[in-house]
Amino acid sequence: MRKTSSKLYMYIVYTFLYLPILVLIVFSFNQSKSRANWTGFTLHWYADLFRDERILTALMNTVIVAVCASVLSTVLGTMAAIGINNMKKGGRTFLMCATYIPVINPEIIMGVSLMIFFNFFVMHSGFKFGFATLILAHISFDVPYVIYNVLPKLRAINPSIIEAAQDLGCNPRQAFFKAVVPQIMPGIFSGFLMALTYSVDDFVVSYFTSGTNVETLAVTIESMTRVKVSPKINALSAIIFLIVCAIMIIRNLLENRKLRRDLALSRAAVKGGERA
Repeated sequence: MRKTSSKLYMYIVYTFLYLPILVLIVFSFNQSKSRANWTGFTLHWYADLFRDERILTALMNTVIVAVCASVLSTVLGTMAAIGINNMKKGGRTFLMCATYIPVINPEIIMGVSLMIFFNFFVMHSGFKFGFATLILAHISFDVPYVIYNVLPKLRAINPSIIEAAQDLGCNPRQAFFKAVVPQIMPGIFSGFLMALTYSVDDFVVSYFTSGTNVETLAVTIESMTRVKVSPKINALSAIIFLIVCAIMIIRNLLENRKLRRDLALSRAAVKGGERA
């Protein structure tokens, strides 16, 4: 009975999460603009999507900002995680609390505060709102997620690995890249994916820091909702959802292949030891 109720609860949760996405994808093929009546199958909205310069420009802006912010956040977050991991307990606790503030801080506060901060530079220099302010703003809330993904991997590493690498002839830099980085790479990759997701998804911070010349996809869609959301947005959302699913499937396949290869190597090593 308990097992059945657990499965039922799981099905209800997943239905609640994915049914709206399924409805969105289905109605992206609807001939009518209405989201209440199905009038026939069409690919018209997908064709219109690739002819809409405003949406395509916003999508390109979103990709540029998200990729740049995610890469820089991954580098900065990894370096910060290494520094925090090597600190003493008191300083490490303080920095961890400070790092957690952007995660729980309401986005409206972060967006307004960053807007005021950037506006100060606009008034006193030639600095302007645009891609630079957007990327800097996204880095500010992406870095904590990278830190919290990399730190557990660093704590799980045996400190003697670095000493062993140096004993084998590596200098400190080589020991870090050859012994430490491969061990924490899953955390780095997870942090990068989380930073990329939050950057693509963000609206509030982007709204306050983008200025008038650059629009991200979230800001563009919000401006469309003031009148009526076009079915072209349904088509774009369906494409993005399928791309994300493909990325996750490829990642899981690669991880499973790596696990099978490692398992085969360990079995071969055991058999070799038994023969010896």
